[in-house]
Amino acid sequence: MTASHKDMANAIRALSMDAVQRANSGHPGMPMGMADVATVLFSKFLKFDAKDPNWADRDRFVLSAGHGSMLLYSLLYLTGTEGWSLEDLKDFRKLGSKTAGHPEYGHGAGIETTTGPLGQGLATAVGMAFGEKMLGARYGDNLVDHTTYVIAGDGCLMEGVSHEAAGLAARHDLSKLIVLWDDNDITIDGSTDISTCEDTLARFTAYGWSVRRVDGHDPDAIEAAIAAEQKSDRPSLIACKTIIGFGSPNKGGTSGVHGAPLGDEEIALVREKLGWPYAPFEIPDTVLESWRAIGERGGVTREDWMARLELSPQSERFVQEIAGTLPAGFDDTVNLIKRDFVSDSKKIATRITSKMTLDGLTVKVPAMLGGSADLTGSNGTLATGMTVVTPEEANGNYIEYGVREFGMAAAMNGFALHGGFIPYGGTFLVFADYMRPAIRLSALMGARVIYVMTHDSIGLGEDGPTHQPVETLASLRAIPNCLVFRPADGVETAECWALALKAHETPSIMSLTRQGLVPIRVEHTDENLCAKGAYVLFEPDAGRDVTLLATGSEVEIAVAASDALAKEGINAAVVSMPCFELFAAQDLTYRTKVLGTAPRVGIEAAIEQGWERWLGDNGAFIGMEGFGASAPATDLYKHFGITAKAMADAAKTLISGE
Repeated sequence: MTASHKDMANAIRALSMDAVQRANSGHPGMPMGMADVATVLFSKFLKFDAKDPNWADRDRFVLSAGHGSMLLYSLLYLTGTEGWSLEDLKDFRKLGSKTAGHPEYGHGAGIETTTGPLGQGLATAVGMAFGEKMLGARYGDNLVDHTTYVIAGDGCLMEGVSHEAAGLAARHDLSKLIVLWDDNDITIDGSTDISTCEDTLARFTAYGWSVRRVDGHDPDAIEAAIAAEQKSDRPSLIACKTIIGFGSPNKGGTSGVHGAPLGDEEIALVREKLGWPYAPFEIPDTVLESWRAIGERGGVTREDWMARLELSPQSERFVQEIAGTLPAGFDDTVNLIKRDFVSDSKKIATRITSKMTLDGLTVKVPAMLGGSADLTGSNGTLATGMTVVTPEEANGNYIEYGVREFGMAAAMNGFALHGGFIPYGGTFLVFADYMRPAIRLSALMGARVIYVMTHDSIGLGEDGPTHQPVETLASLRAIPNCLVFRPADGVETAECWALALKAHETPSIMSLTRQGLVPIRVEHTDENLCAKGAYVLFEPDAGRDVTLLATGSEVEIAVAASDALAKEGINAAVVSMPCFELFAAQDLTYRTKVLGTAPRVGIEAAIEQGWERWLGDNGAFIGMEGFGASAPATDLYKHFGITAKAMADAAKTLISGE
């Protein structure tokens, strides 16, 4: 016997309100309001196999309105998704549980992405849908044919990133993206009309989306709407008019049900109104069996797909790219690139050496997917031989994201989570602030996304302080599980790219110069010296009087300071520090060997914050104390005192003890 739609939807409502009540914390309103929509989606449309929730050709379901996490957790339990139990729901919001306050990628199967920061789920889903279209173009719909569904709330669509994401999706005709908008007219502060008056459907129509309205509590109307939008050749937005906290006699339709438990008395009234006479967390057998049948339904479809994959001549490559493993011979390719740089003594900007590195790596690693936020030429992100993706031809490997830094970063998260791609995207380092929420989620989720950030200091020159990121490196280094690379020349650039590509569960920042730099690595070694984050570039034969520490464009200044000090009989070691995070991860013995016991002087064309750990109590820092200025780079370095003379003078002062 199959349970009714009403009972199946009410199971979601009951589990959600019970879990929030038990935790005495959470958001019951959205799950109760969108239960009908979710029930129709999962029972009638969503292609998945609960026993293999990571199946590559499954449909993706993204709960962009992540505060309603109990909707997702209820569905994962009810469908019998691998690894989920009723106890997980009872542990909602407890330390160490799968059921965090907002969905956390990696905590449990079926959580496709971390959501909660509103709008980012939608923007990440655009990357997933984009990934489906591109992989489909590469491998055919025999292997890649799935849809990305999103539940988004009013807040998601108010966030600015929704604009960037929606425009990108429309530009590339992402027809397998269907957004179900929980149109309930409520925000935390009250009715939406206190803060917005826009016509959302008109807005999305203007982007080029297919839009329609539906009663979010009419299962037949919901089914008809989704079925119609599956046939659209454009991305789709379905406005589902719902009542937040549906079933709550006193709180339904109000902001009071958004982010607080209903209370025992109101929950009792809900049970009475919904005709749900069961105890907390009790799901009748008929209802649970009906939901479990939905979870099992995709098993045959998945097995048929597995058979097709096994017979496909592209099977090996497909599996490797979905898994994200680097091809055999990767290190050999990196070493060939390094040898080319060693043989070239010209001054070259690291944004250029990055492009030269990409010329070799993107051929070797076909999963690499490049892009830029309208700065392709400046960032050097379009490698030789790469093909730009267009709406008509998705079988490329480079995306022109437009001036959408946040949207680009969120989409790259989606590409990485979808599988099949190692995304990298470029902009100026100062615009990392536009991307920061998505970079933070990359780090939180452990997504291998590479951010190519050029024009990384006052060295960019005449564009002035608006574009000179004096504080940005420190702010990015503050993000846990994020590697910030600042290479000093072509060899270090190649080594840092290799490390970023090998960091399977960590995003990376490539901080690159506009100005040309003197090569500092003039002898080849197969060893990746950047792998330990810092290394001794020059060690005086007679021992150290002082240690000079530097990153990126300032390493050549440290070398010049060491040479100047040597003429005065002062022995100065030079340490290149391309990645603070990797150096911090080394054992004390190695760090002590590199840093030494002599006084230390650090130099970086940025603020001092973060350097204190490496300089110690008897150290000095040469860098920026405020914002930059508009002038040629050489003039700026002199004006702000970021010079070899300043570094040498600081070293002499430390040695003398004055």
